Amino acid sequence: MIETIASKLLVQNVSQYFILSFILLGIGLFGMMVRKNLITILMSLELALNSVNIAFVGIDRLNHLIDGEIFALFTIALAAAEAAVGLGIILSLFRLRKAENVNEIIDLKG
Repeated sequence: MIETIASKLLVQNVSQYFILSFILLGIGLFGMMVRKNLITILMSLELALNSVNIAFVGIDRLNHLIDGEIFALFTIALAAAEAAVGLGIILSLFRLRKAENVNEIIDLKG
């Protein structure tokens, strides 16, 4: 009896992880498609990537393993490096071309 109640609570908590993950993924994808500012697009990409990390932790909670949390930590480290490179590219584009909009960068094609 107690085990079934505990398993129902565990499934409910895991479903909350997935609901939050899908909401954040939707917000991130919407931000990447609708916004034109490069920094906003980069932030939306990071939000979508972090939603995947939340899903990894939710799967980890369901299976009682630590693999999902370890993978999420590696993904966070990779996202930090990706954000640093992305911000560097955005800053160099702004310094050289005064381009902060995606449409201005598309016009830079030869």
